[in-house]
Amino acid sequence: MALEVVIRPIDGGVAAPAGFFAAGVRAGIKREDKYDTALLYSVRPAAGAAVYTRSAVWAHPLTLTRAHLADGVARAIAVNSGNANACMGDYGKQAALAMARAAAESLGLRTTDVLVASTGVIGQPLPLEKVCAGIAAAAAEIGGLRGAEDAEAVSRRKESARRAALAIMTTDLAVKERAWEMDCAAGPVRLGVMAKGSGMIHPNMGTMLCFITTDAALPQPLMRDMLRAAVDESFNMVTVDGDTSTNDMVIMLANGGSGVTPAGEDLEKFRLLLNAAAVSMARAIARDGEGASKLIETCVRGAAAQEDARQIARAVCGSNLVKTAMHGEDANWGRIVAAAGYSGARFDPRRLGVSLNGLAVAAAGEGLPFSEEEAKKRLRSAEILIEISLADGNAEAVAWGCDLTHAYVDINAGYRS
Repeated sequence: MALEVVIRPIDGGVAAPAGFFAAGVRAGIKREDKYDTALLYSVRPAAGAAVYTRSAVWAHPLTLTRAHLADGVARAIAVNSGNANACMGDYGKQAALAMARAAAESLGLRTTDVLVASTGVIGQPLPLEKVCAGIAAAAAEIGGLRGAEDAEAVSRRKESARRAALAIMTTDLAVKERAWEMDCAAGPVRLGVMAKGSGMIHPNMGTMLCFITTDAALPQPLMRDMLRAAVDESFNMVTVDGDTSTNDMVIMLANGGSGVTPAGEDLEKFRLLLNAAAVSMARAIARDGEGASKLIETCVRGAAAQEDARQIARAVCGSNLVKTAMHGEDANWGRIVAAAGYSGARFDPRRLGVSLNGLAVAAAGEGLPFSEEEAKKRLRSAEILIEISLADGNAEAVAWGCDLTHAYVDINAGYRS
């Protein structure tokens, strides 16, 4: 019998869990009117874990963050948008360290307790003076939020966290932050998340950043394994354009501020909550894909093994031919079958079936008669569900993507301007 997880959506994003604060400021990295520097802070040491891009080219912040997380503990994360701080040699390495030092000095922490992340244009010098000044300003804002618990202070804390979520965005059109509360036997725990991602997204940790906070007390090795599993079901199952970034990273901090250590069934429920949080951000990234007008969800059932289901789901969501067909509201199911065929998955094509938003268009490896008018009507929806049945086993997987539009070309043709 499946566990039922009762969770309550709450406000506050990454600052919703006890003992966490966040702030976002305008440092003028690319534009004076854009929030572009964020700071996340835990009042107590937190267990920390991260999952990084599978790209062979790592931005300097990832290298520094991995080193600072070697002991499994962190207190703060400094983030900038507008510049990736990637492929900059020794300057980039020193710039990432300078960001950590600026946060440490402003918050009274050890430099090694600060993690860093950047996103934006690759191969350009980080405007370090502006970024460090922004970090100091964000730290001052956090300092002003601490200590007060009246209604006005709580409201300011939530708004500050929202500005942090704004500050990590690049071409994103939608702010991606959420938070939930879950009851455990020993009391409630909270989990908050903020993410950015719109283009350069592909299932190799794939440009996307995500930061997760919780006031649950979790052993670091367990949390690390839980995070990796959640990423495999979410961020490694989302694609926008087939490109993987040098800066992709998911970081999770657990500071134990609730005083609750989930165990037994509560731990399994928390694991489900973490997975749901990651999936919600993956869906939000796909929905906000550069130039996108439709969210595409591909669900594969009946595979012999989960990896086969994952390969097919990712291939279908990543196919430019499928993406353009969905944009044009064309029920061209042959493109879906073709993507499944080249995915590398093992399956019997004679058993394959396909449906589009509930309309069956193929079964037993062959096309079915259907109304093109009805299909077009269903594909006008802002969300398209592609269901693929294999009848080879019991494994299943879900991937998310978006349609491919003319706007995607317009956005990326002038990204640096």
